[in-house]
Amino acid sequence: MSTYFLKNATLVNEGFLSESDILIENERISKIVKRGDELVLPSVVQILDLKGKYILPGVIDDQVHFRDPGLTHKGDLETESRAAVAGGVTSFMEMPNTIPNVLTQEILADKFASAKGRSWANYSFYMGTSNSNADEVLKTDPKTVCGIKIFLGASTGNMLVDNRTTLEKIFSESKMLIAVHCEDEQTIQRNLEAAKAKFGDAIPIAEHPTIRSEEACFLSSSFAVSLAQKHQTRLHVLHLSTAKEMQLFSNDKILEEKKITAEVCMHHLWFSDEDYAEKGSFIKWNPAIKKASDRDALLEALLTDKLDVVATDHAPHTLPEKENVYTKAASGGPMVQHSLPLLLEMMHQGKLSLEKVVEKMCHAPAKLFQIKERGFVREGFFADLAIVDLNDPWTVKKENIHYKCGWSPLEGQTLNSKIVATFVNGSLVYADGKFIEKGKGQRLLFER
Repeated sequence: MSTYFLKNATLVNEGFLSESDILIENERISKIVKRGDELVLPSVVQILDLKGKYILPGVIDDQVHFRDPGLTHKGDLETESRAAVAGGVTSFMEMPNTIPNVLTQEILADKFASAKGRSWANYSFYMGTSNSNADEVLKTDPKTVCGIKIFLGASTGNMLVDNRTTLEKIFSESKMLIAVHCEDEQTIQRNLEAAKAKFGDAIPIAEHPTIRSEEACFLSSSFAVSLAQKHQTRLHVLHLSTAKEMQLFSNDKILEEKKITAEVCMHHLWFSDEDYAEKGSFIKWNPAIKKASDRDALLEALLTDKLDVVATDHAPHTLPEKENVYTKAASGGPMVQHSLPLLLEMMHQGKLSLEKVVEKMCHAPAKLFQIKERGFVREGFFADLAIVDLNDPWTVKKENIHYKCGWSPLEGQTLNSKIVATFVNGSLVYADGKFIEKGKGQRLLFER
């Protein structure tokens, strides 16, 4: 197990920038010292001079689809976690709509077992729900599992939950966080039939936000919030996409005291419906990317803490699955390698501060999910770190994309910030464009 001393970088942590050096020993941050303060180093230590670079806590992505098991032609735990650490993401939480769907404790345990020794990043997996597995869901251990996932819109397999009795039971009895995908399926199907009647098989991709509409999102998210308020449930609403939904969330409490929290994904902060003409189905996500005014409202809600975290909803598909007519083109896209550089690009554009980037991608997920000893640069915490050069422009292209699917909706985009290195549990797993050591990811634990 290597020991590292990181010197001459700027540390970005807990709302401050500081000139601090860091000693890493035995997987953890052993010492943080101000530049110039005396520190006796161990006899065997690797010293990394990071002059001009910035040290951030590793990003925690609370929503990814790594497609393992059952859909591994799109991506798998090894390939997608590898791409994650290339983007400074050191921990992820993966969704249950794999094949088989994660609807039993046995299947959930199998997923955890399969990640051990394979994942480049730390991991947790959501327990999934159906209309008929409430008793199984309620067995989930809140100390070792990130949360319960409910799809209030259709997904892979038998995971649309629309039985009111099941929902009431889970919301009223769950002792842990419930994460929800909110889109009203009846509204979507009605809009889809109207589009088919108008366009036949040639529905334009620009109709996507009309089909998966603001109304569909608001009906579902307001229902979830009302159910949580009724039962005092710990609710986390995923990938918000509309300005209208922002009225459902508040910033009158600090994050640790909120019962209802909300997430925005990077693609909803970056793209708008104006981009469908160029990007087509490559930016077809559920919920849909909507108007520029929605995008602006989401950013404003993020800055004012109505929205609590930034995630990716990383969802790789093969090119043939994306390059299809509207009704057959898969929804979702890869983003986990590029989310931190992209939010840093918004920082360069003057839209938010570096401290806010770290708050929303690192600190807030750790607080929100009550993750044990991660998400901050603190003595005694695990050494999950992203080393960043804020002034090293590069262009996203196929040669530097690490997703198994081999493409990105950002191809051709120049970004000014580059991930120089990534530490996971004190191990240097990625540096200078090269992957060093896989399998260093550990199972996340939760202080609940």
